[in-house]
Amino acid sequence: MDLNYALVHEWLTPKATGGSELVVQEILQHIDADLYALIDFESTNPESYLYQREISTTFLQKFPQARNGVQKYLPLLPIAIEQLDLNHYDIILSSSHAVAKGVLTNPHQLHICYCHTPMRYAWDLTFDYLKGDRKGKGVQGAIARYILHRLRTWDVISANRVDYFIANSQHTAQRIWRCYRRPAKVIYPPVNLEKFEFCPEKEDFYLTISRLVSYKQICLIVKAFNKLKKPLVIIGEGSQIDEIRQLAEPHVRVLGWQPHNVVKKYITKAKAFVYAACEDFGIALVEAQACGTPVIAYGKGGALETVKDIRVDPQNGTGLFFNVQKSDALAKAVIEFEQLQNQIDPENCRSQANNFSPTIFKQSYLQFIEDCYGEWKQGK
Repeated sequence: MDLNYALVHEWLTPKATGGSELVVQEILQHIDADLYALIDFESTNPESYLYQREISTTFLQKFPQARNGVQKYLPLLPIAIEQLDLNHYDIILSSSHAVAKGVLTNPHQLHICYCHTPMRYAWDLTFDYLKGDRKGKGVQGAIARYILHRLRTWDVISANRVDYFIANSQHTAQRIWRCYRRPAKVIYPPVNLEKFEFCPEKEDFYLTISRLVSYKQICLIVKAFNKLKKPLVIIGEGSQIDEIRQLAEPHVRVLGWQPHNVVKKYITKAKAFVYAACEDFGIALVEAQACGTPVIAYGKGGALETVKDIRVDPQNGTGLFFNVQKSDALAKAVIEFEQLQNQIDPENCRSQANNFSPTIFKQSYLQFIEDCYGEWKQGK
């Protein structure tokens, strides 16, 4: 197909290195698309694959502290994304976890959205957002609640600008239906298995890697390991880092943000990877399994699609779940894991991770675009 493509993502910054950014990177390897974002600080980063690439941005690029993220300008995000002029493209591809799906298109354009999650601020994280920095109190709280109400309205309206949705998990597909009443094709995000070395020999410590924000439930993990008196390493940064450091006892190490070579060292040697959040997909869980590292995870959300519980599937198990999001439940799961860990074959972990390879993503994504374009052309 000799067509012009635009790819729209929310923000491109050096420390935005999650699953959504990996999807953008993989798409650009297979589709010659012009790249658009609210802000971009990667095209000037010599260590980025986007270095010196031409990327179109919005007025938020010039705002103070934009490099640290534009979430603080939340009410302006819908306005900013609608300023991107994409009229000269045939196909719009969006990679959206907030507002990217809301770009304006015309009837002669096909818009396919890879949705990592409906906008969390507007939906399931509304109350977490209001609790932060006293946003939910007094006049400021009333204004914040009104803004979030308007964001929900805009979010639903903007979903109608998408012709076809892709979800990164069955869990996300259900949330897309819940929020927008739209079906979504599930295509799991790619995990670069070559970046993670398989290592069956483990050391005596547990690991979690995450943004240190409330919904990731890192405090829950710390409380569990404080109780267990077992070694835990925490990698990541975020608004809760000071609180977590104050909570952590000496056997819990909070390393903050670390480069990939340090992450790789810990994730290959950890006894198990611990995760307590309800994630839409949870790419870190797959990365851990790629190293042969078992996973102890909260048994909801995308984890149910990426981890096999050794108690349910003794032949192929790659970890185990705890079903109540409380520190006592996690502590109990860690104790049970230590009783069962010799039954978990690291080869099974690596094999499970192979189900999320870039090759599978490429084949599924490109085929879906082709199928959508054919169906859309017939319906014009």
